[in-house]
Amino acid sequence: MRFVKMHGLGNDYVFVDAILGGTAPACEPELAGWPEERLRRLAAAVADRHRGVGGDGLILMLRGEAAPFRMRIFNADGSEGEMCGNGIRCVAKYLFDEGYAREAAFVVETRAGLIRTEVGEGDRRSRQVRVDMGPPRAIEEARELEAAGRRWRYRPVSMGNPHAVVFVDDPGAVDLSRVGPAIERHPAFPGRTNVEFVRVDAPDRLTVRVWERGSGATLACGTGACASAVAAAHEGRAGRRLAVDLPGGRLEVEWAEDGRVWMTGPAEEVFRGEYPIPF
Repeated sequence: MRFVKMHGLGNDYVFVDAILGGTAPACEPELAGWPEERLRRLAAAVADRHRGVGGDGLILMLRGEAAPFRMRIFNADGSEGEMCGNGIRCVAKYLFDEGYAREAAFVVETRAGLIRTEVGEGDRRSRQVRVDMGPPRAIEEARELEAAGRRWRYRPVSMGNPHAVVFVDDPGAVDLSRVGPAIERHPAFPGRTNVEFVRVDAPDRLTVRVWERGSGATLACGTGACASAVAAAHEGRAGRRLAVDLPGGRLEVEWAEDGRVWMTGPAEEVFRGEYPIPF
């Protein structure tokens, strides 16, 4: 199986071009017809950082039904996600660089809906990409839960996928490997959730650490950065245009007055290769 390894601020995935009729060197269109269980097994195998290619998951690029292109996101544990902000920037870069998308602005179909992307400056190695994430699907009242031996106040925010945003004094002091999974799998979230630990550094700047549902601690999460920015602005802790600093780098997020959330950040190609499918 041919693949492309790309990342957005270190949030890395194995990307497979499964576009029917595609002519790019990395095209593997037969994967579009694979059964769900086989795709889940493939995602877990390729994401393994010791026995596979290594990454936070697998992303398939396909022909869309409601838009010219579609992407499917499989986490490192094989579960399928609705949306990935860093992943869609990489998808947009690839589709533009390989000539599938003739214009710099185009729409990609996801399980979270139709997402508009705008490919900006850069080259085939690295580009800036701006994404219209749409309005938050839900901003719920703040709640509390008990996990990892203490009570946590969190705000549920949906960006097409679920997030629990927790404001803390020092995200670096949180034992992410212990608290992250405890909240992700808490009974309050039957379908599990992504978790963000957020510090407001200034009215226009946040520091965020993320525990991603199905993948664990990652260097960055695009939807998590957007959910954190929305929660901070909604609670009056910050403005609506923010720099969000994550372990892997910075994303620019704007919650526009019309309610739409815009995210801007890099997408980078690391290498291309072939993977011997083990089943």
